[in-house]
Amino acid sequence: MGTVVEALLTTLVMVGTIPVLAGAYQFLVLALSVFATHLEKARIHLPRVAILIPAWNEGMVIGATIDRLMTLEYPPERLRIFVIDDASTDETPEEVIRRNKRWPKNVFHVRRVAGGEGKAHTLNYGLTQLWRDEWTEAVLIMDADVIYTPPSLRRMARHLVDPAIGAVTAYIKEGSRAPSLVQRFITFEYITATGASRRAQNVMGFLACLSGGAQLHSRENLLAIGGQIFDDTLAEDTFTTFNTQLEGRKAIFEPNALVYAEEPDTLRMLWKQRLRWARGNVQITQVFANLWFNGARHESLGSLGMAVLWFSIFLMPVFQIGTAVGLLGLYSLDPPWAWTVFRGYWIVASLVYLLVTFSSYVIDWESAQKSWVEGIVFPGLISLVVIAYALVPPLFDSWLGLVPFPRWVEGGVVLFLYLWTALSMPVSYFAMLAEDHGHHRLATVLLYLAGYGPFLCAVTFGAYVKEWQGADKTWDKTVKTGKVG
Repeated sequence: MGTVVEALLTTLVMVGTIPVLAGAYQFLVLALSVFATHLEKARIHLPRVAILIPAWNEGMVIGATIDRLMTLEYPPERLRIFVIDDASTDETPEEVIRRNKRWPKNVFHVRRVAGGEGKAHTLNYGLTQLWRDEWTEAVLIMDADVIYTPPSLRRMARHLVDPAIGAVTAYIKEGSRAPSLVQRFITFEYITATGASRRAQNVMGFLACLSGGAQLHSRENLLAIGGQIFDDTLAEDTFTTFNTQLEGRKAIFEPNALVYAEEPDTLRMLWKQRLRWARGNVQITQVFANLWFNGARHESLGSLGMAVLWFSIFLMPVFQIGTAVGLLGLYSLDPPWAWTVFRGYWIVASLVYLLVTFSSYVIDWESAQKSWVEGIVFPGLISLVVIAYALVPPLFDSWLGLVPFPRWVEGGVVLFLYLWTALSMPVSYFAMLAEDHGHHRLATVLLYLAGYGPFLCAVTFGAYVKEWQGADKTWDKTVKTGKVG
């Protein structure tokens, strides 16, 4: 019986390596992205683009956003900007109207009298206006704070010349002037989660998500999926991405279309934003339950590769807790074998960590040099110590041997190391609580120790709880202040 239990516990730990191996897979596939682009089918293509900007109390940013849009390398006569004002109570209407007077043929203020229903409802109100005539050939959906570089829209639009392409998304980067600690972590995160992973998805033939702040659709694609954005989820961008591909058109990532956005600058604001995203992913997982591992429904979205990548993120907290439980169980039954399994897990994690970190610097050095420290400590300083201990145990044993610790202390340290994959999540959560109470230095220390990655895992666990509780699908707006440079 003991052997069977040990085998099951070992398997539980090894299953915990799935997200790690999935990350390695994406970065290895990334090497093929230079050969698997859509550029060979792209041509100069300048469709008439209607830009939809949902806006609720965006007075601090909307003016600058419109000004920058009017500097795009795109024929102004083929560009119309529609700000869908979701019953704003600040100076948003005035800012838009001033731009309308300056560019009366390009900038339009569309007011919703009764708002507050969320982004999808606001977008649908705007889409209803667009379908009243035939002018619109493509629709760019973006956020009010997003800054597009001059060639970005032109680089996205060139792909729509191919009728097989339904939607194109851009490379969104964190672009705040004097970024905070949290924003520097986000900067590095976006290299891996956007710059790298979506390049890899281009190779694999699917796209998991069109960025909500930068998605260009052909008119035909939006009408094919119903002419409206699905509004019963907090992840309307992901739902639209899936439907685009299920209706027979491709969604692709254009890494050379650069877009800058202001991301949350505190852990609490980040928690609110990512909790909304994570809850949306829980909802998407349920809505498309018959898609996973179902290649008969869709060759790419239903593939094993897509499912593994999706659930590696969706179930990350489960994997982390499972690894800790497995190691704890093995330690109670067979300490030497537990040590062997522990080392194996962290050696695999260390190799992937090196691959991902080094590759991220190569992919986007512009962003990486702004956040190279946060890139190194992304998994947390304690995790790095655990990695070093797993790789070179004699070095640590020699240090520890200098001080004769009681056996119970040594046992406590071992248990702490074995449980760290699970403990890192609440420790990172405590960083946010410390920040909430004004203990910013303590919050910084805890975040560096526990890691930014575990904080995102804690967010996902929080999403499980919220969905289990049946919490309202309330759109919790991320406040923007115009910090994008």
